[in-house]
Amino acid sequence: MNMENPACDKIDEAIAAFALETGTNSRLASKIPYGNGHINDTFLLCFQTPENTEKRYILQRMNHSIFKNPPQLMENMVHVTEYLREKIISQGGNPERETLNVLKTKKGADWFQDSSKNYWRVFPFIENTMCLEKVESEKDFYDSAVAFGSFQRMLADYPAETLHETIPDFHNTPCRFQDFQKAVSEGDPARTVLAQKEIAFALDRKQDAPILTDLLSERKLPLRVTHNDTKLNNILFDTDTRKALCIIDLDTVMPGLSLYDFGDSIRFGASTGAEDETELAKVELSLSLFEAFTRGYLEGCKGSLTAKEIEMLPMGAKLMTYECGLRFLTDFLTGDHYFKIHRENHNLDRARTQFKLVADMEAKWNEMKAIVLKYGNPS
Repeated sequence: MNMENPACDKIDEAIAAFALETGTNSRLASKIPYGNGHINDTFLLCFQTPENTEKRYILQRMNHSIFKNPPQLMENMVHVTEYLREKIISQGGNPERETLNVLKTKKGADWFQDSSKNYWRVFPFIENTMCLEKVESEKDFYDSAVAFGSFQRMLADYPAETLHETIPDFHNTPCRFQDFQKAVSEGDPARTVLAQKEIAFALDRKQDAPILTDLLSERKLPLRVTHNDTKLNNILFDTDTRKALCIIDLDTVMPGLSLYDFGDSIRFGASTGAEDETELAKVELSLSLFEAFTRGYLEGCKGSLTAKEIEMLPMGAKLMTYECGLRFLTDFLTGDHYFKIHRENHNLDRARTQFKLVADMEAKWNEMKAIVLKYGNPS
């Protein structure tokens, strides 16, 4: 992302459209690219007053090639954040810092479409916060788990079925498996030969793919409001207290299973190796990190999960990791069109790390179940 991106040449038009509370005679001091996101274009706006005080905002151009219906996405975001705001106030919290707040345009809308048909939104910048790109300590991972568990608990009574699917079948593992099978039959033959071992690994676990979706259709698992992208860097931490403060990146908030959020956090944060590690011996599930997150997540949920949800937490971790491996492998077989790559066979390396993590989870299955039982048993 850079200021020369033609998709962002309407930034001044977007800034002018929003009702920014910047004070009398304030001026726009800077508008700079911000963060490490790969989907939306994000800018930090800094306004300065004659008294030399600052007011900052986050301006984002939504990627409508990935999110096909930005108005529906924003409807989800506004309804959920307003609901969270009420919950936070009722609990004596600070809604200006503990949830995102969507600012309106001068015409009272929640988003703005510029003359080039780009969609924009604005949030107040939450000061004195930071993001963590990787797990630096068990405490950080535990705190993130409490935050994601609290997010789930506060939204437990929200009617999930009223939300739009911003990306249909995003965590539908059987659909991801079908995409993978199609890629095997129709993808690049040379790449298919190169990935024979990974293809066999995925096919050997075909029976696992529908486990969670079957339980949902049988009403054995409840439909929830889920974040669906629960990586550590989607939490703001207070820079003074280092406490998890605010869940961000709500583009994929939609109906789903609590196990998706738990599982994706484990996949991302409890692995001992990088997501694209080439030395697979370095990749395994850290049971200590799995325990820290499980303890924090269940504490944050505070009894809002059903017994079946708690029982299936290890399966959530395994299936989200397996699903992610399927997606990387599918993209590799079909020519690397979805995930950005930075070297040859990058997506194949990513698939290999996910499948190595799945295999290690299978080897440690009894320990994972014992940890869940330890913290999920009310007694």
